[in-house]
Amino acid sequence: MELKGKLAIVTGVSKGIGFETVKVLLDAGMVVAGWGRTNPQIDHENYHFFGTDVADWENVQGSFRLTKEKLGKASVLINNAGFGYQGLIHEMPVEEWKEMFDVNVHGLFYCTKMVVPDMIEGQEGHIINIASIAGTNGVETMSGYVGTKHAVRGIGQSIFKELRQHGIKVSTIYPGSTNTNFFDSIEFANANENMMRPEDIALTILQSLETHPNYHVVDVEVRPLMPKGRPNK
Repeated sequence: MELKGKLAIVTGVSKGIGFETVKVLLDAGMVVAGWGRTNPQIDHENYHFFGTDVADWENVQGSFRLTKEKLGKASVLINNAGFGYQGLIHEMPVEEWKEMFDVNVHGLFYCTKMVVPDMIEGQEGHIINIASIAGTNGVETMSGYVGTKHAVRGIGQSIFKELRQHGIKVSTIYPGSTNTNFFDSIEFANANENMMRPEDIALTILQSLETHPNYHVVDVEVRPLMPKGRPNK
């Protein structure tokens, strides 16, 4: 896709992968609508923030309407917003379980539902879902989060088949451990320099967007090369 001048909606822009993605898309000449709860205060003429809770259907509809009125139709959607709680299945509070699904799964559905009709009309678009390697296997004490990311995988695998006939690409990226705030509340791991950098995930997103119109990146799994660091010689 030729990106310059086109509109991208990015969810979860306050930090980490979302924040870095906004920066690389702006550098590529895109106009970016940042949807999130907190404005990262990116100072760029083509960046526009819309306070959004993706778990709230009414809120998503409102942000979409305002975005379209101000910036026009979106050519790209980056479903990045997501988080995880840790806990054993029988000890997990119902509220936390539901909150993860509301943001990670229902939020992805709400945002995708809103942008697709305009993409179908224009016969062009690209939706990128940020999943996790947790969407490809099980992780002890993370069943809720893992469940949401398996759902993201299944949704992505299904809708790329629905939308490809309209010239719309759907890509799902499965990052391994990434140096972000995700690990602030996770007991078995701490963010560290041996993890991947969020800016490298953002670059993978950009490279997926820049592919030839008939080249469709469906799934991308990325991991740190040396998650425990380089061994001492």
